[in-house]
Amino acid sequence: MTEMAVTAPMHGTVESVEVGEGDTVAKGGPLVLLESMKMQHVIEAPADGIVRRLAVRPGDIVAEGDQVAVLEEAAEQTEPAAAAAGPDLERVRPDLEDVLRRHAIGLDAARPEAVRRRHERGGRTARENIEDLCDPGTFTEYGALVIAAQRRRRPVEELIERTPADGLVAGVGDIGGRPAVVLSYDYMVLAGTQGVMNHAKKDRMFELAARRRIPVVLFAEGGGGRPGDTDTPMISGLDTMAFHLFARLSGQVPLIGIAAGRCFAGNAALLGCCDVIIATEDANIGMGGPAMIEGGGLGVFVPEEIGPLPVQVRNGVVDLPVKDEAEAVRLARRYLSYFQGPVGEEWAAGDQRVLRHLIPEDRRRVYDVRAVIEALADAGSVLELRGGFGAGIITALARIEGRAVGLVANDPGHLGGAIDADAADKAARFLQLCNGHGLPVVSLCDTPGFMVGPAAEETATVRHFSRLFVIGARLRVPICMVILRKAYGLGAQAMAGGSLKVPVFTVAWPTGEVGGMGLEGAVRLGYRKELEAADDPEALFEELVAAAYEQGKALNAATIFELDDVIDPADTRRWITSALKQAPGLADRPGFIDTW
Repeated sequence: MTEMAVTAPMHGTVESVEVGEGDTVAKGGPLVLLESMKMQHVIEAPADGIVRRLAVRPGDIVAEGDQVAVLEEAAEQTEPAAAAAGPDLERVRPDLEDVLRRHAIGLDAARPEAVRRRHERGGRTARENIEDLCDPGTFTEYGALVIAAQRRRRPVEELIERTPADGLVAGVGDIGGRPAVVLSYDYMVLAGTQGVMNHAKKDRMFELAARRRIPVVLFAEGGGGRPGDTDTPMISGLDTMAFHLFARLSGQVPLIGIAAGRCFAGNAALLGCCDVIIATEDANIGMGGPAMIEGGGLGVFVPEEIGPLPVQVRNGVVDLPVKDEAEAVRLARRYLSYFQGPVGEEWAAGDQRVLRHLIPEDRRRVYDVRAVIEALADAGSVLELRGGFGAGIITALARIEGRAVGLVANDPGHLGGAIDADAADKAARFLQLCNGHGLPVVSLCDTPGFMVGPAAEETATVRHFSRLFVIGARLRVPICMVILRKAYGLGAQAMAGGSLKVPVFTVAWPTGEVGGMGLEGAVRLGYRKELEAADDPEALFEELVAAAYEQGKALNAATIFELDDVIDPADTRRWITSALKQAPGLADRPGFIDTW
């Protein structure tokens, strides 16, 4: 028979000897248990055989290569059937069972009564919204086992059951095939308030979004800061980093905020940092909830009186009002798609000849500029933002031959297309949005200029309007300028980024007209004496305006190269796609996107 020495594979201490001399062992069976660097290592039999001699006892110290046993090898070797079969894959070990149980506590199925109440109010749970938002099977949750920092006042088992994830479900999931950070306050846990631990989770997720340069979607329902946490030394809590970290993401990655139900205080502050805010018809959004308002001595109000949706749409806080959370999720996915690259050949467009007929031949007749936008863009691709605010300018995301663009257009149906303070703010911020995320801008100009008069000046128009020049001068994305009809004065220059020479092209339709100021105003100012002396002032006025119009027609301006061309409206898409074929990408990020 052949004898073989079994040696120690490393330096260590013999913790136990698993066999005795004369014992029969199978190949792979344990001989000696060795402890090294606080870890146990099993020295196994290299073959079937009989233990002829043991060279160590418990407590002995051995070096690598020291003999621990001598084995007499059996004449016939057998295959270890149990080892070949492998572990029982159906068996759930006790440690894994405990982990699975803890995770299950946080799921909706473990809280049927809370889920029922949520559904009765017409809402969805945090996990239902996330499941709907993310591509199937792609959401990976971070911090699922976190509980509220209230161990000093409540039993741990109660916290595990009642405060899963500390009221904030957070993680990374794919949306339209691209990764995004997704966070949702869970109103079923402590009314979606901001606790110590979920602040730490937000910090982690916001830093992750910054490192990976991926978008963030935030479901912001909740009541703000939570005063009941006890497990950390805190007086003010003003050293939390979440607000700073989230604000730093502005202009770096797309930020989408969704508000349903009550969204107050800290939750609303985070919502307000987002590029776009989507809110349901039952949303109430405010920097202070009823308790804070009453505590400040400002009166007693029910939540429904604070920042209801109609108010927040009218004042420009909400970009996209929706019926419910299901629609909010659909729009969030759609909004993100504009920042996820071209759609390839999956686009369609209507007959562009219709554009020839959308501007009336009568230069004073109003028309629907939204019809122009819909006809110009790819079918079904227009998503208007902030439609209830700053009515004089339309801002929308759209696609031209599958490529996303930002679109700004004057609306002649409101103040004749004049740019007032609200419209200027709306357009300026939209330009920042496009600039921050690399979307080219298409500007459809039909404006008599900026809004003037004592009432206009009471709204600080001087400052608000000038934002268009300051932001336009900082654009790193290309602008395509199309003059639909009127392009007068500073208003037209603002629509072009500061000058008609700033855009990659400035063209006009046959209805285009340009001038340093509106024709009628220019005639009344320039020919005041003649009009006062005329026998028929109105007839003279009409004659002078007609002459001024001939002078300012786009066809005339093109002869001295103030415009790049006057084009057939049906060729507008070709001009845009040609100009953007080699549009440069952003070398770096241009800064933040103004919250207003």
